[in-house]
Amino acid sequence: MAALAMGGAMAVLWMIGNAHVWTGAIAGLAGIGLRGWYLASDELAAVWRIEDDRLIGPGGREARLEQVETVRSFGSFVQVVTGAGDKHLIKYQSDPAATVAAIRAAAARGRA
Repeated sequence: MAALAMGGAMAVLWMIGNAHVWTGAIAGLAGIGLRGWYLASDELAAVWRIEDDRLIGPGGREARLEQVETVRSFGSFVQVVTGAGDKHLIKYQSDPAATVAAIRAAAARGRA
């Protein structure tokens, strides 16, 4: 995405006859960085909760704990996959291993 933004900005500058086409690369990269910063603030505000027999996330997302089949971490993210094939990504965890352990323990209680 960054390469496309950089190339696009450079192409626009070239088409309008700007002598400093290279500045488009900097502008494209800065635009992607700004977008990432803006979207990260939304994702950092997202809260997931374990309540009774469900894992409840933002935007009405939820997964029944007895249906959870796979819980794994990818860097600071935790992926939850249900038996129905639904996939939920819990982003920006400070301790993804603890999150995985908590979800697995709750899912085990939900199956008991």
